[in-house]
Amino acid sequence: MAREIRRDENAGILSTLLKFVVNAVVLLAVSFLVPGFVVVGFWTAFLASIVITLLDYLAGTVFKIDASPFGRGLSGFIIAAVIIYLTQFFVAGVYVSIAGALIGALVIGIFDALIPTDVF
Repeated sequence: MAREIRRDENAGILSTLLKFVVNAVVLLAVSFLVPGFVVVGFWTAFLASIVITLLDYLAGTVFKIDASPFGRGLSGFIIAAVIIYLTQFFVAGVYVSIAGALIGALVIGIFDALIPTDVF
């Protein structure tokens, strides 16, 4: 029984790490595609994905809004853009303009529709 619990915990940790890695790669791709959206390096993108997840969690608990770009229509899209914009103030190496945040939220939403990760 203890061995089964340990495997489930390890699977949960590995699954979460994999989601952050996928999100970091998505952030790097968005950085390449979107002007005004810059993420310098993989580890910066990895840290940014953690910060985005935490800000999304806070927005969900405080405002009861899903911050997915396509989760709640226009309000979810705007909240996602605000979260992306705010991330630059918490993570060095992330630089986002307001237009970059809006376009980035749209592109991340498209990536999320293609590669669902439940983190953004």
